[in-house]
Amino acid sequence: MDLMKAFTEKQLKAEPPVAAIGDTVRVHIRVKEGNRERIQVFEGTVIAKKHGGIEETITVRRVSYGVGVEKVFPIHAPSVEKIELVRHGKVRRAKLYYLRDRVGKSAKVKERI
Repeated sequence: MDLMKAFTEKQLKAEPPVAAIGDTVRVHIRVKEGNRERIQVFEGTVIAKKHGGIEETITVRRVSYGVGVEKVFPIHAPSVEKIELVRHGKVRRAKLYYLRDRVGKSAKVKERI
């Protein structure tokens, strides 16, 4: 058990990114295409955080060309370059799955000051 714990602690990032539910974040991902590598940015609202430790993930949602797109990002994955906080959101729920059914202004999250 200690061997497994030592392995997972080595894989954890030194400073885990701070992304709370309702925040708008910009996730920078390292994408490998053939022999080239580039950084792809995905910006959206954090609608869920799951698990903890090495397997902690965040679900980020945005509307792209009228279609809702959600991606699940493992926080401690080496392919996640950085998670940049754009703005804080004011929410009263742990999961914001209700945003999937909303369109337009009702799908927005108020900003926390």
